[in-house]
Amino acid sequence: MGMASEDVVVIQVGNSTGEPSIVTVNCPDQTGLGCDLCRVILEFGLCITRGDVSTDGQWCYVVFWVVPVSPSINIRWENLKTRLMGLCPSCPIPFYFDSINTSASAQMYLLKLFSVDRKGLLHDVTQVLGELELLIHRVKVSTTPDGRVIDFFFITDGMELLHTQQRRDETIERLTSVLGESVNKCEIQLAEDFQQGFSSLPPEVAEKLFSLNLCDGEVSSETLIPDMKKLKKANVTIDNSLSPSHTLVKIQCVDQKGLLYDIMRTLKECDIQIVYCRFLSDMKAFREVDLFVQETDGKKIMDPEKQDAISSRLKLEMLYPLRLMLVDRGPDTELLVANPVEVSGIGRPRVFYNVTLALKLLGICIFSAEIGRHRTSERQWEVYKFLLNDNLEIPLTNRWSRSQIVDRVMKILMGF
Repeated sequence: MGMASEDVVVIQVGNSTGEPSIVTVNCPDQTGLGCDLCRVILEFGLCITRGDVSTDGQWCYVVFWVVPVSPSINIRWENLKTRLMGLCPSCPIPFYFDSINTSASAQMYLLKLFSVDRKGLLHDVTQVLGELELLIHRVKVSTTPDGRVIDFFFITDGMELLHTQQRRDETIERLTSVLGESVNKCEIQLAEDFQQGFSSLPPEVAEKLFSLNLCDGEVSSETLIPDMKKLKKANVTIDNSLSPSHTLVKIQCVDQKGLLYDIMRTLKECDIQIVYCRFLSDMKAFREVDLFVQETDGKKIMDPEKQDAISSRLKLEMLYPLRLMLVDRGPDTELLVANPVEVSGIGRPRVFYNVTLALKLLGICIFSAEIGRHRTSERQWEVYKFLLNDNLEIPLTNRWSRSQIVDRVMKILMGF
């Protein structure tokens, strides 16, 4: 007899502030499911503090203890449950969502926003879209000489309702309510023939942004500031002696936002199947992760070269899942942030939100912004470009100020 759909995902919300909520997923297994679950949890603004994952290759049982990354985030638990259920194989959506037009799930929409410029405007828009579960795939933001802003957001709807007039009206009403009189016009329409734009980077900038070297478990790059180097260390041990049929991958590293997502994503890209995972933390903000894994053919990872490749890849992705640098573009200063794109073509959640938050807290206005893709010889990247406005408090030509910008943005991105 089949399992009731409402029992596939069960969420036990914490009784008080700071108490973890427990998310349990019990469903048929499929390749990359753990990565997909972690991505959606991260997208909702939640941090996984503890986790247990087990599977026999046919059925999986997952338990995550989660807390909001910020007390100000309002988590829509029922919406999270629905999104997680949608990831589970052979899991029908509850009856009250049957009326949704599933063909609209991948439909791209264009949000056009015309407003008066002010500090923090772009982040406020991004926050509203995040709260409404509207996912930003591409953005083009520009400021006119008279101080007016033209924002184009290419978005999809996590709730799959943006094809309805009610959902569009709700979105416009929320934006108008938050932004107030600064909004001149706001409209939403279908984005016909949408294509993900590719970001053009000068070769010397691309080389500096994407090249990293590993040395004794630490990362060396000009884009990594000194304070971050002190925090970021990782140890990866691969052991075949503890199980007759599985390889143990043991990870010890500094805790950071999206850590389990980065581990799951990396193993998915390496075609490694996770049979069991335990995710723990200690009081010093360090994480211990034990994973029993197999090759796709069900065998242990015996090839020493492949073991070294997996170990190096995990270290690199944990130490530096995002790339960040400030560059001069003529007389202007541009902030570049890049993250790997999954093999499925999906980018990392909440990057745009976190960067705009950091710049708002620093009091730095964004003159223009855009999201595009960049392909290197090994992979595809999602690249965020922010052209910054200079100000007296944080002069962008000052080396100390530039270091402070990089430091603040990276710490918010990584949750330090």
